[in-house]
Amino acid sequence: MTDSQGHDGGAQHRRLDAVWANWPGWRTLAAVNHTSIGLRFMLTGVFFFLVGGVLAMLARTQLALPAQDILSADVYNQVFTMHGTVMMFLFAIPVLEGLALYMIPKMIGARDLVFPRISSLGYYCYLFGGLIILSSLFVGQAPDSGWFMYTPLSSAEHAPGMGSDFWLLGITFVEISAMAAGIELTVSILRSRAPGMTLRHMPIFCWYILAMALMIVFGFPPLILASVLLELERAAGMPFFEVAAGGDPILWQHLFWLFGHPEVYIIFLPAAAVVSTLIPVFAQRPIVGYRWLVLAIIVTGFISFGLWVHHMFTIGIPKLAQAFFSVASMLVAVPTAIQLFAWLATLWTGRVIRSLPMLWIFGFLVIFVCGGLTGVMLALVPFNWQVHDTHFVVAHLHYVVVGGMLFPLIAGFYYWLPHFSGRMSTPVLGALGFWLTFIGFNATFLLMHLTGLLGMPRRVYTYEAGLGWDWLNLLSSVGGFVMAAGIALVLLDIALHFRFGRPAGRNPWNADTLEWATNTPPAPYNFASLPALDTRHPLWRQPELLQSIPAGEHGLTDIRHGRRETYGTEAVSGRLREVIHLPGNSWLPLLGALMLAVVCVSLLVRIYPMALLGVVGAAVFLLRWGWENGAHPRAAPLTANEPDNPPLHSRTCDGPGLWGMWVTLMANGTLYLSLLFGWFYLWTAAPQWTTPETLSVDRVAMVAAGLVLTGAVVAYGRLVRALCKGRATFLAGGLLLVTTLGCLHLAVVLWALLGAGLTPTEHAHDAMLLVMFLYLLFHAGLATVLSLLQALRVRLGYVGVRLPYEPVVLRPLWLYTLAVYWLSVALFLFLPAAWGAGG
Repeated sequence: MTDSQGHDGGAQHRRLDAVWANWPGWRTLAAVNHTSIGLRFMLTGVFFFLVGGVLAMLARTQLALPAQDILSADVYNQVFTMHGTVMMFLFAIPVLEGLALYMIPKMIGARDLVFPRISSLGYYCYLFGGLIILSSLFVGQAPDSGWFMYTPLSSAEHAPGMGSDFWLLGITFVEISAMAAGIELTVSILRSRAPGMTLRHMPIFCWYILAMALMIVFGFPPLILASVLLELERAAGMPFFEVAAGGDPILWQHLFWLFGHPEVYIIFLPAAAVVSTLIPVFAQRPIVGYRWLVLAIIVTGFISFGLWVHHMFTIGIPKLAQAFFSVASMLVAVPTAIQLFAWLATLWTGRVIRSLPMLWIFGFLVIFVCGGLTGVMLALVPFNWQVHDTHFVVAHLHYVVVGGMLFPLIAGFYYWLPHFSGRMSTPVLGALGFWLTFIGFNATFLLMHLTGLLGMPRRVYTYEAGLGWDWLNLLSSVGGFVMAAGIALVLLDIALHFRFGRPAGRNPWNADTLEWATNTPPAPYNFASLPALDTRHPLWRQPELLQSIPAGEHGLTDIRHGRRETYGTEAVSGRLREVIHLPGNSWLPLLGALMLAVVCVSLLVRIYPMALLGVVGAAVFLLRWGWENGAHPRAAPLTANEPDNPPLHSRTCDGPGLWGMWVTLMANGTLYLSLLFGWFYLWTAAPQWTTPETLSVDRVAMVAAGLVLTGAVVAYGRLVRALCKGRATFLAGGLLLVTTLGCLHLAVVLWALLGAGLTPTEHAHDAMLLVMFLYLLFHAGLATVLSLLQALRVRLGYVGVRLPYEPVVLRPLWLYTLAVYWLSVALFLFLPAAWGAGG
């Protein structure tokens, strides 16, 4: 079969399959394709959801009647801690990330995400980290301090076993996955949309995911830092949270909720993305107030970072701070209400089609509004004081998180099921599953509001009879099992539909977004040809795309070179800039994640030589990963007939790797700012904080090291500017000079550290200084090693005038290293000395 231009469509699809397909059998573990990785995230997330559900049922069984001893106090603490941990860290965020990884390229008209191997690494970090956390249950060492791990309950004195270590190391490992997804999604949405798809033409789903991805980039580093600091305290005795040594346990709460409150919106926004995508389809009209929705999404993201203290109203913070955060907590209801009214207006003005996905959407609207109302109640400080540590807060959390996330997620699963299976679901069994879930959910958590108002504390494993909680707890537990039955029916319905569901035709819902222009299930490359788009409703405005895309009537159809390619476009205008060539199947992400898992397990069991070997192994695999980039023969070797209009991205000075580096440094900068926050918080608020009268760090040596580093960065910047202007005469020698200066800088800083005589196990002040030194040494060392590798790649012909891409990508790392170095010298070394002298 040939199209109007004489192309053999069948042969074209076979060539695309040959380039894009996963390897068969067990070798599919090397897959990096976003469709495969997204599905793996979602399936693994469902598995963890079932584990978390079983833990919840154990807790509800224990609380069903007074004075029960089905679970002991220790076991109950482990159960409720693991339930919260699994649901928040191993289900909610990863499953939504999986949906985003699966859907985004299909919605923006791309063949894959821009960093496929990072997606694969993220999945394996998530899998291995989740298994590490889950294994704690089977060795009887599960964490028992709550999913928020407050210190000092989680510190070595009060939690001497390995439970807290399982949590800290496993969660940190899992958060590598979340950060990878955040960076991947941000750059992919901004730089790989279909030509002509401006930001105002972007599907509303993509706006939500972009906000979620950026919130991950800025929201997760505080918890990563907190986890590292607490593990250093537990394993090495550094007293960051010990009052007697100058630390403060309240610092943990600040760092945790700097992550914890944005996390609620990280979960909510992609769920709301599903709602905003489905409602126009089943109302058969564009969503009302698109620009207002985009504004609400952006404002929600910003405000969510200013609310963390409302989780801490009862710890004794100043009244002015309580008033500020109370107002901010109520203010976030405004952008949320904008979204709600946009959804209702779209339904009101459309012709609503009754369907199973819409049933779950209606359930979401009811439950989320109720959760929002109790959220406004909790923003009022006096009321918060009364119910803060009661079941009222537990009920509110579930109304917002479960009602705000689970119901839209199931609606999305039902809506996109034809995409996964090519079949439609059965409405009868699915509807029964909805009603059982909806009734059971409200029976469980609506009544928990009442037990909370009656004074039942959360985190208690039993209670006496006659307090007025007996029948409420019994009905809540019955409701929990009804809800579990509903979820079981939903899973059964989804499983059966793969066998008995009727075949779905092309675009069975008459949707407007581009993912329905792929096959169902989709081919690994998504689109046989990549169209130009200038509308946010392509399948309503250009229904012929359903035939013209697979017929190869659009761009990027040549596959004879054997590269995986997609278009790269400008972030705002969507103008075509380059052809992005993507890596194929690779074992490196799996091997790198395995080595990182070795590091985590070795640290867990305190076998530090093995942990060091794991670090070396991870460095080897990750550096090998970086080596197979750019013009490497396994990435995109130089050829005589390669495209030049637009060019391959590795032939430019502004490809997606540069954007990926900047976004990564944004996350890194947030981690550093969290460290600065901890430094200034302990300095100003820790009751026993002490500063040495004379600082032992040689400040003259640190300034000299900074001047050497400045010289390296200036030299590197000049090399990059000359390279992008077509001059590379002294490129290899210049890179060796930069490497030499980097080594000299490292030597001076290390000498200053070793000569400082810090006592990090005795004083929080010295512990913070040591962490600062290690941070600076790591970044300068990484930039130096990568510059040395760049010099070698120049010799091999992988970098040059025609291939200027890689040094440009590395330059922001040098700039960042220089900035944080001088900032650290000023704020950690000179400011305290000047402050003391001024006092």
